Amino acid sequence: MNTPRTIAEYLEQLRAALSGADPALIQDALYDAEEHLRAEWQEMPGKSEAELVAKVVGSYGAPEEVAEIYRDQEIKIQRALRTPPPPRPRSLVGRFFGVAADARTWGAMFYMLLSLATGIVYFTWAVTGVSLSAGLSVLIIGIPFIVLFFATVRALSLIEGRIVEAMLGVRMPRRPPYPAIKGLSIMRRIGRMFGDPRTWTTMLYMLLMLPLGILYFTLTVTLTAVSVALVGAPISYALGEEWTRWMTVDYGFGGHTPTGWDAAALFVIGVLLLFVTLHVVRGLGKMHGQLAKGLLVSRDN
Repeated sequence: MNTPRTIAEYLEQLRAALSGADPALIQDALYDAEEHLRAEWQEMPGKSEAELVAKVVGSYGAPEEVAEIYRDQEIKIQRALRTPPPPRPRSLVGRFFGVAADARTWGAMFYMLLSLATGIVYFTWAVTGVSLSAGLSVLIIGIPFIVLFFATVRALSLIEGRIVEAMLGVRMPRRPPYPAIKGLSIMRRIGRMFGDPRTWTTMLYMLLMLPLGILYFTLTVTLTAVSVALVGAPISYALGEEWTRWMTVDYGFGGHTPTGWDAAALFVIGVLLLFVTLHVVRGLGKMHGQLAKGLLVSRDN
């Protein structure tokens, strides 16, 4: 590979060297490299871009070397952060009940409960920001407001990415895409943000989070509550005669008063439903993690 002579060439070679890596890793690596290159250039105003890149290749590393370092670091970080998987049961029954031993299951459940609050925040901010941006666009204050709004959208996407990675175990970026707007006019900068597909996919994600958050929260709370109620049937039965009279059911051919066997059957159904809920929650967590990665991670890598 030829020695890069410009920052753009250096980044392009780094992108090529990281080909096939996780898009989130590529985004982080490109951001760090470009930030370092431009910071070095500001400290050496008398040097040309080619001289700067040559110096950085010697100190920061060639694109291939930097890519290899990032790949090695990613492996170490993932090993350190990854929760040791529980022993995989061989039987179908063991796999069904083994979901409770998976830490990702409980992380996904917590995310399902949290998603209602985050969904309200994201949806409200996106709708309010878009409405105010459209209304203020005819005024001089509209331009800085739009820039500020887009910046907050990027910031919220990084926060959501950290939440998704911590709870759902999906690798998300630690850095935003480098803006690369130095020397551009304010209108060119706004145009660049408008033309960035990730700006619109991020806002789409923020709008989707409200209905998804309602669905996740309602489904999780309802299934869990029903499961716990059924599991507690033997305790309710033990309360005595008042409970049995209240639970008496008339099927049209005479009333049926619950017995101990009914309570035991409800307990078994409740336990099974609780584990079904855990499987559903874990599946929704995996699905949402891929949705977040698809909409929040830059694909220009």
